[in-house]
Amino acid sequence: MSSKIAGLRHWRQRLSALFQDHEIFIRTHGHVRFLRISAVWQKRVALIAGVVLLAWAATTLAVLVNQLLTADERAAVARQQAAALASEKRIAQYRDRVAETAADLEERQALLEGIAETHFGIDPAAIAAEPVGAADQPAAATEPLKTSAVDPRLPPEAQALARLEARQEQFAGRLLAAVNLRANNAEEAVAKLGLNPAALVRSAATGRGGPLIPYKGKMGKAKALGESFAALEGALFRMEVLERTLVAVPSGNPANVLMMSSGFGYRRDPFTGGAAMHSGLDFRGPIGTPILAAAPGRISFVGSKSGYGNTVEIDHGQGMMTRYAHLSGYTTKVGAEVTAGEQIAKMGSTGRSTGSHLHFEVHLNGVAVNPRRFLEAKADVLEVKADARQRVGAITARGAR
Repeated sequence: MSSKIAGLRHWRQRLSALFQDHEIFIRTHGHVRFLRISAVWQKRVALIAGVVLLAWAATTLAVLVNQLLTADERAAVARQQAAALASEKRIAQYRDRVAETAADLEERQALLEGIAETHFGIDPAAIAAEPVGAADQPAAATEPLKTSAVDPRLPPEAQALARLEARQEQFAGRLLAAVNLRANNAEEAVAKLGLNPAALVRSAATGRGGPLIPYKGKMGKAKALGESFAALEGALFRMEVLERTLVAVPSGNPANVLMMSSGFGYRRDPFTGGAAMHSGLDFRGPIGTPILAAAPGRISFVGSKSGYGNTVEIDHGQGMMTRYAHLSGYTTKVGAEVTAGEQIAKMGSTGRSTGSHLHFEVHLNGVAVNPRRFLEAKADVLEVKADARQRVGAITARGAR
């Protein structure tokens, strides 16, 4: 204990030695003054300076500590702000994707409605209520939509869009099944008439073109239409070509006569006696017998042709044309639209003819073919043709209004 007291006394003595009384003499203009600085005053000044220094140090230390303590908080706030900005960006992107998907679904819906109306004459308002051709399809094609496939983790608006997309895909699948069924029936019927369905479709496909304008949604980005949508275009084109070919096939009798005086192919020419190609059928009958259009179409020629005499030609579309020759008179004019069985002329014996008869030809893509295969079509073929004519006629009439 005495050693501690001695130690303290020693430091007190050293501290007191630092502060001693000082007298400072100042001489100015012959006058002498002295300034006395006592040890007590020196100690007070030193104490005040020390207190000020300690206060400044404490303040500085507090600021430093505060900065160190708040640096983590500021970093956390900055991270929160960055996360908030990232969330806002993701939300904006999500909204854009939702809007883009919704716009694309609207485009797909418009496409579906256009197909149903253009090819089947169905009011777009009835699409959701009555699927096209549902009665003719397998049960699997008409099953109700299974919405359980929609991811439940998706937000409500995304689930709604996913359900709409699934319904559109299902309807497109039903539509595709109906189109394929009709196309297959038409293909069978066309083949039974002796025509090549694949060649007809290929020939029709060579007459297409135009500038490339890719499908784009309203948001300006090209979208995939889905498997059923992608298959629809080809199926629809095939169905249209084959059914319209069936409608164009001249299967109606061109004259109400029973006597066929000459067939299609090589024969003995009635004038020269030599072998010659006969490119049609001859039907014998009285002069003035009504000549009837064998299929619906547009009158493309009325007048005289070398060897044929007075002639009427009808363009039935799909590359099909019929020619009626050796006529005694006309009951139609160029440009007129005629229906199957409508009178267009009168039987006669003009041109290179030995007597009153009708020379009847059928041309497919500019080549004469045997009309007999069409005139003698069986009931099953005629049934498919009647169905095709009903659909095509309804669509044509709807477009004309």
